[in-house]
Amino acid sequence: MARIQQLSKHLINQIAAGEVIERPASVVKELVENSVDAGAKKISIEITNDCRNIRIADNGCGIHPDDILLAFTKHATSKIQNDDDLFGIHTLGFRGEALASIISISRLTCTTRTAEFETGTKVKCENSEVHQVETGCAVGTIMDIRDLFYNLPARLKFLKSGATEFSYIQELAQSIALAHPDVAFELKRDGKSVLKTNGLGDLKRTIKDIFNGDVTDNLKEVLKTDRIAGMQISGFVSTPDFTRSSKKNYYMYINKRAVKCPVFQKSIDQAYKNLIASGKYPFVVLNLEIPPADVDVNVHPTKKEVRYKNTNMVFNFIYSAIQGGLSNYVEKPLEEIPESSEPASFQIPAGVLAFPQAQNDEIYFDKSDDAMYVSDEMMEKISSSLPFSREEEVEQKTLISEPEKAPEPQDVIIGQYKNTYILIEKEDGLEIVDQHIAEERYIYEKLMAEKDVVSQLLFVSDVLTVSSAEAELIKENLDKFERFGYGIEFLKDTELIFRKVPQMIAKVNPKEILADILENIEGDIDGLEEKILITTSCKASVKAGQKLSTWQMEEIIKRWRTTKMPYTCPHGRPISKILPHKQIASFFQRQA
Repeated sequence: MARIQQLSKHLINQIAAGEVIERPASVVKELVENSVDAGAKKISIEITNDCRNIRIADNGCGIHPDDILLAFTKHATSKIQNDDDLFGIHTLGFRGEALASIISISRLTCTTRTAEFETGTKVKCENSEVHQVETGCAVGTIMDIRDLFYNLPARLKFLKSGATEFSYIQELAQSIALAHPDVAFELKRDGKSVLKTNGLGDLKRTIKDIFNGDVTDNLKEVLKTDRIAGMQISGFVSTPDFTRSSKKNYYMYINKRAVKCPVFQKSIDQAYKNLIASGKYPFVVLNLEIPPADVDVNVHPTKKEVRYKNTNMVFNFIYSAIQGGLSNYVEKPLEEIPESSEPASFQIPAGVLAFPQAQNDEIYFDKSDDAMYVSDEMMEKISSSLPFSREEEVEQKTLISEPEKAPEPQDVIIGQYKNTYILIEKEDGLEIVDQHIAEERYIYEKLMAEKDVVSQLLFVSDVLTVSSAEAELIKENLDKFERFGYGIEFLKDTELIFRKVPQMIAKVNPKEILADILENIEGDIDGLEEKILITTSCKASVKAGQKLSTWQMEEIIKRWRTTKMPYTCPHGRPISKILPHKQIASFFQRQA
């Protein structure tokens, strides 16, 4: 074995670059975050040469000429000063590694000027060597990177196609722009603009600039503040009838920093449970402001992993805020939350569920796929504490204020289509409502809120045979069936009869009811109460193909309009569809 020797500064920087700079998007991330930290309100990103040439210009505060050489050395930063600062991070960057890493694997030219000087500074960096000259330029900073990975052919070989690498850059730029709607971003590829935001501070407008009007037309605002804990969450979530096929559109931020947080993600999933179909996911842009002392972002080089001092408090807060937004409750905007250097105290109000405190080792980061995970034990604790029962759900709703709703105009019922869909004339178009799903949503929420479900005694009941496993499941959960109006008696180990059922489904065959409940469980024993509730709602609702009188249709629509979540049924199927009048008129070549 060779003798031990000190590595050169350049080689040290190249090794460090392997952790910080994974691909061209990593360079863009580090430099754009520096621009944001510098207070820039305009940031331009230009990509050429299959993403190996990157130019980022901003109108931020610039770099002081006396600091410019130091800025390109390792572990040099203006963002933290001492040990305590690590527990109160207010900026996106703070480690002081990025610039030193970038100049070790590219040819970089930096042009910068601060407002206090008439002229600026230009530095040229190559092979970790930095040369400085004076130059004329505007206030701000321009970072011009050429030939990325020119001296690392192995890394260059593993880059994907230019189009694929650019897609990573575009996704990154979108994510940062959504977190900072007050900053105007522009992204160009080979001179062509592919993303542009106006920087006016309107998040909904920024979402429209990045995506399209279809997205913004289906968003609900989320705004909730906890003054005691020093937390505020704001942003938008899509209505449950507007979904995506993956979680790619989960834009989650902690203090405007994009994170892959399993606690955050789980709170979103739970808020949409029984609102969207399996395999479908909402569009979400949410930023959680939390005292820096209550969250640790110094866990992994990507800074995407976070740990909270009070995991269950954060989970509850996000979960209830999303529920409130979907229920049309948005609090009035409050003044900016004061930052606290002390850990926030929090007292759970009476009637609000508490989630088990997660230990730090229950959340971990897997370097192999750049993803974060929560231990099965922790998720089981969180899931088992969620408000699945009626009483707990009622208690949870005390967190959300009732929205002030303007009186709804009376619906004009045109009639029935295929004895399944109710047609309603609206001012802006034709609304089509699935009669079964609309009533199912109303009954589901009604049962959820009821303290006592009225039962109907059965004098005669078929003897039902179940498997041994199903029998054990039912026996262990007889109290849950009882809670929703079902009385079950076992005659033998695997034979049972119904003594009573909810009055609203007294005419339904008990065998059919039980079969549906057991079929829908699919091993999810913890969700048994929910499956009982969903099955009851479905069986009690008017059926597709059933002819209704005008009065019956009016009653279904009137009751459906009162629901808190009028978008989908508990299975996740959409309830209504509006055909805009403009679209109908256009088809017939008429003026709208």
